[in-house]
Amino acid sequence: MATGALLIACGALARELVEVLRQNQWEHVRVQCLPAELHNRPERIPDAVAEAIEKYRHDYKNIFVAYADCGTGGQLDRVLEKYRVERIPGAHCYEFFAGAQKFADIAESEPGTFYLTDFLVRHFERLVVKGLGLDSHPELKDQYFGNYRKVVFLAQSGSKELSALAREHAMFLDLEFTEQHTGLTRIEKIIKEQVVTWQS
Repeated sequence: MATGALLIACGALARELVEVLRQNQWEHVRVQCLPAELHNRPERIPDAVAEAIEKYRHDYKNIFVAYADCGTGGQLDRVLEKYRVERIPGAHCYEFFAGAQKFADIAESEPGTFYLTDFLVRHFERLVVKGLGLDSHPELKDQYFGNYRKVVFLAQSGSKELSALAREHAMFLDLEFTEQHTGLTRIEKIIKEQVVTWQS
């Protein structure tokens, strides 16, 4: 018999989700993460999520997808509609972490903004430098980031080490740096709402 609940999650949210589950002692909820590298190929996200749903849907009473649209252009929602599965609201995790209005304000104040989260700060070398080929072709930096003006670090943990590292990344990109603390309140709220639903 199917029991418990499963979060099919973006690998970039793994640490935050595990921490929220631990703090709230939601032991009946399991997290199954997909590779964070899918963000570099968002057209592959819907099929990857569908495959995971198919694999686990008979094992769990309920499934929730911890992805926003994440550049899929609505394709992820079409997959989830088929399975009647819900996801994190918003266009991407930056909007989700910051909140829709706060993110809109940041984006409006400077459209040429590159966003970092705790995860992206930790894995900047792998996902941005090497992922975009900047390690072997540094001249590409201007092509990728020439139209950006600012880095905004949307910080979940408030770690001073991550803040310093994020500032270093901004310096590497030759961009102005600012930081906004988001915490885990929003992600905790949406998971709590889903847990209440699952338990009812």
